[in-house]
Formats: sequence, structure tokens, C-alpha cells
Amino acid sequence: MFKPVGSAILQSEENSRSMIAAILFMVSTVALVQFALHYWRAIISGVAAQPISDRIRVAAGITALQIGAQDFRSILSLHDLSPDLRGPNGSFRGVRAYYLVVEELGKLIPAMASWANTEMLTCSRYVAVLVDQHLERNIACAAQVRGI
Repeated sequence: MFKPVGSAILQSEENSRSMIAAILFMVSTVALVQFALHYWRAIISGVAAQPISDRIRVAAGITALQIGAQDFRSILSLHDLSPDLRGPNGSFRGVRAYYLVVEELGKLIPAMASWANTEMLTCSRYVAVLVDQHLERNIACAAQVRGI
């Protein structure tokens, strides 16, 4: 019925070691996820900084001189309508989800509206650059077919 004092101390040491290991694992996991998100965000920002041709604005029906945060859906609809003649034709699931989350955060928390608008603009420009590249590949592929 009674446990010796030595075994209680050993069990306490084992519990504290398990707790320390669990804490280290959680901190490492959070740090890895945070790094992955920052890396993903840096890639999106780098692509979004590239120039976009006017044909994307015209094809998507955007009347403003610059692509805005609100143009995300019209650019995606242009992408969904364009055929995949050559190259990858991604669905932008990650960017779509990020855009929707940021859009909701901007609506729910007014203090974050400016940040949310900037992030949504980055998403719009990212998708516009990739759709522009997609259309450019389609034009090149069509030109090759005509040359055959």
C-alpha cells in the first residue's frame, strides 16, 4: 500500500522529464510552423512584386489603372476560364484560403482593415502575375501550333 520514498522521487523526475520534452516539442513545432508561414508569405510577396501586363486588367474587366485588393475574384475567374495549353495550372487553394481569412479578419476587426487590404492586394497581384504567365505560355504554345 505504501510506496517507498525513492520510487516517488523517481516517478516525479520522470514526469518532469516528460513535461519538459512535451514543452520543447510544442515550442519547436510552433517555431517551425511560424517559419513556414513567413517563408510562404515571402515567396508570395516576391512573385507579387513582378510586373503585370495590361492584358490581365483588360481580360479580367478591371477598369482601374492598377490591380486592387478587390480584383482577386475577377482574376481567379479569368484563370478558371483560360485553358491549360502548357505548364502547370494551379488552383491557388492556399492563396484563396489566405485571402478569405484575411478578408474576414479585416471585416471583423476594424483596426486590422488596413493590414488586411494590403495582404489582399498582395494576393491579387500574386494571382495576376501567375495568370499573366499562364496566358503567356498559352500564347507561345498557340504560336508553336500555328508554326507547325
